[in-house]
Amino acid sequence: MRIAFINGSPKVKDSVSGELLKILKSLLTDKNAEVDTYELYKPQINENVKEELYRYDALVFAFPLYVDGIPSNLLYCLKSLQEFFCSKGPQNIKVYGVINCGFFEGSQNEVAIEILRNWSTKSGLSWGQGIGVGGGGMLISIKNIPLGHGPKKNLGNALHKLVKNILDYKSDNDIFVTPNFPRFLYILGGNKGWRDQIKANGLKVKDLFRQL
Repeated sequence: MRIAFINGSPKVKDSVSGELLKILKSLLTDKNAEVDTYELYKPQINENVKEELYRYDALVFAFPLYVDGIPSNLLYCLKSLQEFFCSKGPQNIKVYGVINCGFFEGSQNEVAIEILRNWSTKSGLSWGQGIGVGGGGMLISIKNIPLGHGPKKNLGNALHKLVKNILDYKSDNDIFVTPNFPRFLYILGGNKGWRDQIKANGLKVKDLFRQL
């Protein structure tokens, strides 16, 4: 089975989307699957890449939530891909999506998953499954914690199920993941992060509340 991982994060490095795809790839090791990764952090997509993506069995998109939707760089690429796929005709490709957000609740990604699902239908492809991951802001900082343990228990269950569905070429209900971590501590950590960043940029915490 040939699978394309597509990182739609606008970040060139250290993205949560990249970390999630790295985890997925480790789960596909020794599963008789050929996995290739594409980085679409720019709003253009090469014609050769379009041709290549048309020949995979499954496309797995990973990207961050931007204003309840898809980052503009990926949106431009999806539009271009849709035109290309439609010109080539329907293809038996399954589309899966792993969307992360800074909100604690993974259900915040529901609209973005729906957008990707509609795109796959419009492009003549088949929808597989979406995973909405909450608490994306902490995934890089806890990447050394084994999947399926501690705050990554729910995430582990969801990604294992996704991998099984991909290998079985199966569609399934979307899954929304909340970290196994107290919500109030997550918010406290996020607030501390904002304060640390504003101080690092030579401002004061009170400047956060300034009105222009």
